[in-house]
Order: sequence, then C-alpha cells, then structure tokens
Amino acid sequence: MTTGTDLPQLPFDRPEVLGIGPDFARLRGHRPVTRVLTPAGDPAWLVTGYAEARQLFSDDRLGRSHPHPEQAARISASGFMGGPTGNFSTEQADHARLRRLLAPAFSAKRMRRLEADVQALADGLIDDMIAAGADGTPVDLQEHLSAPLPIFVICTLLGVPYADRAHFRGLSERAATLTGDDPLAALIELMNYTADLAEAKRRVPGEDVISDLVAAQAEDATFDNHQLAQLVAGLLFAGHETTLHRISVGVLLLLENAAARHAVAADPASASRVVDEVLRLAAPGDFGLARYARADITVGEGPDAVTIAAGDAVILATLAANRDPDAFVDAEMFDATRSPNPHLTFGHGSHFCIGASLARTELRIALGTLFTRLPDLRLAVGPDRLRLHTDRLTGGLHDLWVTW
Repeated sequence: MTTGTDLPQLPFDRPEVLGIGPDFARLRGHRPVTRVLTPAGDPAWLVTGYAEARQLFSDDRLGRSHPHPEQAARISASGFMGGPTGNFSTEQADHARLRRLLAPAFSAKRMRRLEADVQALADGLIDDMIAAGADGTPVDLQEHLSAPLPIFVICTLLGVPYADRAHFRGLSERAATLTGDDPLAALIELMNYTADLAEAKRRVPGEDVISDLVAAQAEDATFDNHQLAQLVAGLLFAGHETTLHRISVGVLLLLENAAARHAVAADPASASRVVDEVLRLAAPGDFGLARYARADITVGEGPDAVTIAAGDAVILATLAANRDPDAFVDAEMFDATRSPNPHLTFGHGSHFCIGASLARTELRIALGTLFTRLPDLRLAVGPDRLRLHTDRLTGGLHDLWVTW
C-alpha cells in the first residue's frame, strides 16, 4: 500500500543521542496529529502532542489489529510492530484475558520481593566490571551491566534458560530490524523457540510465567499454542530490549546531570523521581508505538480537530509527547526533582505497560548501584563517538565505553 507523497517520512534525522531531533518539535508545534510516511513508505498519523497521545492511549477504538490486515499500512519490515497483529473481532477480549493472566507475575508486590535478587545481581555485575577495568582499561558498560541485568531478570520471571541468552538476544535484534526480509524469519524462529519452551513446561512445570500460561490453556480452549508462543516471544523481547537501552541512555543522562547522579546514589526516595525523569527523556528509539483505528476517532476540538479514519495507522510518538512544553515545565531539561511526572513512556489507561514496575525496579537499582560504587564514572570516548541503531525498532546504543 505504498504511496508516493511529499509527506515527511520516519525516521527523522537525529543529530544527538540525547535529543530526539528538531522535526518532532516542529510538527508538534504546527499540528500535533499529522500525516507522515512510515519507514515502510505507507501513510500514517503521527501523534506528537501530550494531550492527544494521552487521549488516544485511553481510547478503546485504537488497537493492534486491523479488519483487513493485507490492506493495512505497513510500519516497517520489523517482526514486532511492523504491521497489524491479532484477531480484529476478539482483540479486546484477548487483551483483557492476557492482562489477567500476567498481572500477578508483574505486580508491584512481586517486584518488591524480587528487589533483593536484582540488587545482588547488579552488585555482582558491577564487581566484574570493576575487575575488568581495574588497570584503567575502558569497558563496555552495555555488555557488563545494561544487557545482562534485564536479560537475567526476564529469564527468571518467564522461566527461560539464561544459557540461551545469546540465541534469543540475536533473534530479538534481527526481528526488530526495520528493513529487509530477515525480521519475519527471525520472529518465526523466536516463536518456534518459545513454543519449545512451552512444551518443556508442559512436561515439567515450574514457578514461572510460561508455566502459568501453559496451565491457563487448560481453562481456556481459545488460548492456543500459537498465541502462547507469540505472547512469550513478545514478553521476552520487550522484557530485555527496552530496559537494556534505557539503562544505557539513563547513564548518559546522569553523566550530564550531577544533581541527579548524586540523588540516585544517595537517597532511595529521590531515586524514584530520577528514574521517572530518565524514563521521560530517554528515547533510545526514533518514533513510537504503532496502532490502528478500529473506528473513526476525532482528536482535539474546534477548527484544529483531526479525524482519524477507521483502519488508519497511528504512531504514538511518546518521545515527543514526553517533551511537550504544554505538559511539562522546562520540558527539555532534566529535572531530578520533577513531581508529579505523568510521562507516557509506559502508555496510559487500560494499555498501561504491565511491566512498568519491573522496569522501574531494574533502572533504580542499576543506576543507583552504579553511581554509588563508581561516583567517578565517565565516558571513555567523546560524545560524538556514540552511535544509535537507526535500523532497529528499539534503537539503542551500539556500545557504551566507560572508565573511572
């Protein structure tokens, strides 16, 4: 359904790792819901305003499915959010069921019980990192802390062998690539892997999310093996990729903000505010969350109102909405004391990310422990040497070389 127009096309140019590029602010100031072309070249609505994004997050007429998937606008070639997914007629019921199944595993109470394990893991990883850089040799913080911490935690929660981390991480990265034919093949391979994990749990269940999902199939005949494999693949991908990149970009933000660095290391109460500000400003990726309108939706009022037609693709650019000056004072500034901080990084309403408590726990412990143990941490390369993956859905740094 590709169309040639003079509409702006995603992804936009991004001169700085910690900035999101001027095009987002320009579009937000001119028209916060506007037509663009996706990376695949198809038309979509880009939502850059905070009020508009918050409204749409809460609107049940926006979803991941499409009544005619073969006619839907493509976002990219990515296996994740490349186009519509799910059954249009049952999407809302499916979503409600899956949230009920997953809520106990990702509850704030369970995250509090997990804190000691995450803290012990962070301490061990930083011990190893300190040893690796003891003679002043720069180390890649991403491979020593940002990646292994969330990977280990999501493996523990789901019941995935940590020894398989290189395998599923490679598949996740390939499936998240925005172009080419490989992403779909990688997603299929990842789903075959998670289907095998589910079969193993049927034979020998454990105390983990995959075992819980397998048990739930006995209660619901409509929850088939394909849905289970797809769900676990999505959880495995989102559970490590997004947190990994926000730890790394969070480190960069704190290296530029001494007050926040001291607060996250010295005061647990302040650490929570710092983490939410990291979540607001850290933007490892370049566009946002892809959805499709299930019915006509009018956004805004009066002459500036925009009607999104049923079937249209919508990209909720939370990276731009989180920097909207109409919603946040000094929106481009990192404020370690910002409270309240109603950012949209985890969405809003019924689609608020079920893993929010887990991500906050991991970020707070990773950043707090790192700057407590290594208060003199600094980049080992110039900021101009930092590179983002512009070819992946989740973006993220190639590496993060540091010393102290």
